[in-house]
Amino acid sequence: MPVHLVGGAVRDILLNRDVHDLDFVLPANALETARVVANRLKAAYYPLDPVRQTGRVILMDDKGQRRFLDFAIYRAPDLIGDLQARDYTINAMAMELSSTQELIDPLNGAQDLRTKILRACSPSSLEDDPVRVLRAVRLATELGFRIYPDTLNSLRQAIPQLTRVTPERSRDELFRILDGPKPAACIRLLEIFGAFPYFMSELVQLKGVDQSPPHIVDVWTHTVDVLQKLETLLDVLSTRVEPDAASNLLAGQVSLRLGRYRQQINDHLTQEPGVGRSVRSLLFFGALYHDAGKLQTRQVEESGRMRFFDHDRIGADLAADRSRTLHLNNVEIDRLYKLVRNHMRPILLANSDKMPSSRAIYRFFRDTQEVGVDICLLSLADVWGTYGPTLPQEVWSRQVDVVRLLLESWWEKKEQAVFPPPLLNGYDLISALELAPGPLVGKLLQEIQEAQAAGIVTDRQQALDYARSVIHKGNER
Repeated sequence: MPVHLVGGAVRDILLNRDVHDLDFVLPANALETARVVANRLKAAYYPLDPVRQTGRVILMDDKGQRRFLDFAIYRAPDLIGDLQARDYTINAMAMELSSTQELIDPLNGAQDLRTKILRACSPSSLEDDPVRVLRAVRLATELGFRIYPDTLNSLRQAIPQLTRVTPERSRDELFRILDGPKPAACIRLLEIFGAFPYFMSELVQLKGVDQSPPHIVDVWTHTVDVLQKLETLLDVLSTRVEPDAASNLLAGQVSLRLGRYRQQINDHLTQEPGVGRSVRSLLFFGALYHDAGKLQTRQVEESGRMRFFDHDRIGADLAADRSRTLHLNNVEIDRLYKLVRNHMRPILLANSDKMPSSRAIYRFFRDTQEVGVDICLLSLADVWGTYGPTLPQEVWSRQVDVVRLLLESWWEKKEQAVFPPPLLNGYDLISALELAPGPLVGKLLQEIQEAQAAGIVTDRQQALDYARSVIHKGNER
């Protein structure tokens, strides 16, 4: 039977862009075909949507990243009807696999590609499926296309219908935005279009929340600025050459001092704690929520200075709540909570007169684990976004140096500074110190490891002596 490649893959082929995931449509037997393809390619298979006859084949490329091949039956009586029922004309083209030189283009999507226009397939396209509002913002920003006027009107009318979209579909489109090349521009557009009251409504409250110096803008504008600065920093630390990003003086300093960790940062950000959701996209999600708790914690002193004590904890709760609503998995929720809860720590470390001590570095990574890398990157964007063009050189240099020291400890001195090899186990402590099993044993092991990281304890006997001193101090209290 005929098998057609459709959608974004055809669009990207015509634009000479890299093609990663492939969508195929068939008249029938889509699940069976997907299973056969998976067997032949020795790949994973699962029924993505059995009701709508959609099966997915999952391949791993040579970089260890997932690639998806989706097989679905027509959503209409024939191929043309299927294409006409899609979202945008640039996604409503097909190629038959037996004759890939022929483009099937019933809605002139190729012409819209040439003129860089994003146009809905039908007047009811966005009303029929409101998640296409998010997709329009992503595609227009990512491709640099202009939204066709009639489509723009339909988009504005469909925005209140975002509440009808299932959490999973909202989540998937949101994380495509956050993992794309211009998340900050997409978030700005969504705010301009008025999407947030119907989609992540807690973010609406950040507009107009003023802040004292060194902040130069309100909380919402600062949040979007941080997203933009984070984009620039990740570009300059990418393994790809990004000369324009590095031409900025502040970004150039980051490239010079942290560039040695480019490969490690890239490998870290491309990990996927959730299927199809990278660490990079979670980092941008955390940046979006890093100051979400400021409205609830805002206090104005007699001098007029505004304070936001505990905003990191409240923001972490808000980020975790939204993550659950979007049905992220527990690993992702935990990452986001740690990211927002601890986002101030590298900034506070940089505010000291001295560089962070071995003990401070150990405690930072003890509490954050690998999320500490994300927190370091976010802290740079946060400081840059706070001061904007008023950022003092000495403040920036100090922040970059602190982040360099933390990353050095994580990637070059992990066994010494972060996870010293244990000198004792719980049984050793119970036997040598005549202790009963309980929380005290775990506390002592943690205290010993921290002392190892600080260079106070280096062998087994010193570890036992240190444990005794901790117990003695506890008894004195």
